[in-house]
Amino acid sequence: MTDPCLPGLQAAEWLNTDRPPGPDDLRGKVVAVEAFQMLCPGCVSHGLPQAQRIAQTFRREDVAVIGLHAVFEHHAAMTPVSLAAFLHEYRIGFPVAVDQPGPAALPLTMRNWGLEGTPTLLLFDRQGRMRARHLGQVADMAVGAEIMALVMEPPA
Repeated sequence: MTDPCLPGLQAAEWLNTDRPPGPDDLRGKVVAVEAFQMLCPGCVSHGLPQAQRIAQTFRREDVAVIGLHAVFEHHAAMTPVSLAAFLHEYRIGFPVAVDQPGPAALPLTMRNWGLEGTPTLLLFDRQGRMRARHLGQVADMAVGAEIMALVMEPPA
């Protein structure tokens, strides 16, 4: 199912939310999407903790944080049931989309957004346009400055 708020997002299901974030939830907000795999060491040590810090630092009125579980390896080990337990154990509270499997190893959103691996942090501006894509570790100060610049842009 394609998400109209974030073009190209194809979620098979959502966790940590009663319903997928919709236009009313994301309209006018900067959106930070953390693409991860629960068995990815960099995701566990850097990507997800940074996404949690973003969610804790910025006002919910300005910035929404969403996880994207984009499995491109070890498919049998990373099921939605395992992911739900992982999110609980690591106290991940923001909504998490499970990327729709594709015809090959890469899931659909990962392919649509041109992602090369995980962890990847994506930033979308208030109009829903992708403005940044960071593969691997990126400094908190740099990410914070990028997000604040997007927050400070005048509304469309």
